[in-house]
Amino acid sequence: MNNSIKTVLFDLDGTLIDTNDLIISSYLHTLDQYFPNQFKREDVLPFMGPSLHEVFDKLNPEKTEEMILAYRTFNKVNHDLLVKEFEGVYDTVKILKEKGYKLGVVTTKKLDVAQMGLNLAKLTPFFEVVIAIDHVNKIKPDPEPILKALKLLDATPEEALMVGDNYHDILGGQNAGTKTAGVAWSLKGRETLEQYKPDYILEKMTDLLTILEV
Repeated sequence: MNNSIKTVLFDLDGTLIDTNDLIISSYLHTLDQYFPNQFKREDVLPFMGPSLHEVFDKLNPEKTEEMILAYRTFNKVNHDLLVKEFEGVYDTVKILKEKGYKLGVVTTKKLDVAQMGLNLAKLTPFFEVVIAIDHVNKIKPDPEPILKALKLLDATPEEALMVGDNYHDILGGQNAGTKTAGVAWSLKGRETLEQYKPDYILEKMTDLLTILEV
């Protein structure tokens, strides 16, 4: 158990909110326009985690910006329809806020869409800081976005925990010097996350309260 942690940073997609169907649908919609009938659901799972730029750049560098626009357009229109809540997230985050923890979100999404997700899940009031792709030059697993969030929260890596559903979150936290927690509900699977040796694996978000001795 660890009660030296005073700051908790969360990834957004697949960690705080269930955007899995939205992301998969957005990728399939976009890829079907540019690569008809070439991609199925399981083919796009590896695309979850990296930035859109990284994903589309590898597929067709000349059409990267065009594909990002197609993805984001579909994603925004269908956002509230396809995003769902993860059990225990709201209650856990609310309790942490009430207990005085500093809370932040570190995401590879653009800020406006990240805020849509936080608003939909009614999580917005709990977070003092949201670091999105708009705010940084490098994304997780580079430590830049995590260190930026910590600086804005006036927190040190030694007293912080990074929680996420992807290896980018675990490695990003390790590179920044924080403790790390992987979420077992990750679409990538618990075993994949365990390979990166996070300090904790959460079976459900309320496990955080036990780890932090709240």
